[in-house]
Amino acid sequence: MPAEQLQFIYIKETTMLPEQLLIRAKQIEKELIDIRHHLHANPEIGFDLVHTKSFVKEELRKLGYTPTDCGKSGLTALVGGKKQGKVFLIRADMDALPIKEEANIVFASQNNNMHACGHDMHTAMLLGAARLLKEHEAEIEGTVKLMFQPAEELLEGSKDMIEHGVLENPSVDAALMMHVMTGIPLPTGTIVACDGGVSAPAADYFTIQIQGKGCHGSTPNKGIDPITIAAHIIIGLQEISARELFLFDPVALTIGTVHAGIADNVIPDTASLGGTLRAYDESTRAYIKKRICEISSGIATSFRATATVQFTSGCPVLINESSLAQCTLSFVRELLGTQKAFSASQLNAMSDSGSASKSSGSEDFAYVSQKVPSIMFAIAAGEPQKGFKYPLHHPKVMFDDNALTIGSAVYAYTALRWLQEHK
Repeated sequence: MPAEQLQFIYIKETTMLPEQLLIRAKQIEKELIDIRHHLHANPEIGFDLVHTKSFVKEELRKLGYTPTDCGKSGLTALVGGKKQGKVFLIRADMDALPIKEEANIVFASQNNNMHACGHDMHTAMLLGAARLLKEHEAEIEGTVKLMFQPAEELLEGSKDMIEHGVLENPSVDAALMMHVMTGIPLPTGTIVACDGGVSAPAADYFTIQIQGKGCHGSTPNKGIDPITIAAHIIIGLQEISARELFLFDPVALTIGTVHAGIADNVIPDTASLGGTLRAYDESTRAYIKKRICEISSGIATSFRATATVQFTSGCPVLINESSLAQCTLSFVRELLGTQKAFSASQLNAMSDSGSASKSSGSEDFAYVSQKVPSIMFAIAAGEPQKGFKYPLHHPKVMFDDNALTIGSAVYAYTALRWLQEHK
């Protein structure tokens, strides 16, 4: 019998050790890469994940799982349960972005969508973890719940799965998510664990509809110009952070779309603005949302028009539970060593920029973190000096496949060790 097969039998019949898990993860690397490349070449967006969901479900069935539909297009699966214990959830998002890919890779998307945020990496890693956990199912001191989530980019998928019971039956005690990073000077596979507290801001998408009165451009006195009003509202909203917030309340209020009119010589009836709000504090978030409504309405009224604000989607702040942050980081260091696992604060102390402690991008795993103790990991998946120079959401962004085996092992080992320590 080949040595690799003998080694595999040894691993399955003994208590798992970190180095054994990494060896086994490396043995399935080709399968993980194939899965990731298939997902990357066939990206789907939002809740419309017909192919993706079917593919993931079939992969789970091949591993001996009985996957369960959850919400509009989410999936869950359970492993363990042979021994009494708690429930640890590990999550991957599956959706892509409506971006036409420009990356020079053989498995590039051809359908005008793109996995520019690395969710194909996350899904492949969680499927890898599913395989590792299934092979060690008898050792699990409790239950691991796998969460494959849609619509993260819409900030709606996690909430939808929670509403359809992802944190129940069995009830989840703690949760972990992981997100790839690329274009950063860290060796592939390096883990950065968030410290306790908020690591990602709340987000709100909003539209402002302004109702004026249209007329010919040569007779503006006969109309009410919604474009002028929109300009005043844009300027007025920027005064919130400049003059109404405490110096240490970081927020980002952005107007990203302005739509009005179809002819150069016509004052239109209406104008619309679209924007986003990011805030790291829920009370600050609530205050700014209130002020967006008041400023928009007040300015419009002063110019004889009306303005209506609608908040369309969003998510709360992502909270990392302190004790969970500490113990999970210690587990990753057992697995990878201290040179491949850092806390965000530790990385900040080593960096000139001091910017690793918080992400400015929102993450709808925040909904899970509001319900159960949660932790967010980042995993390095591309160094600039090795050609991975574009950021997330860029049409040319690429990710290093070498992160897949490490990510799979981190998902599995963290879940196993947390359950072992919390019997």
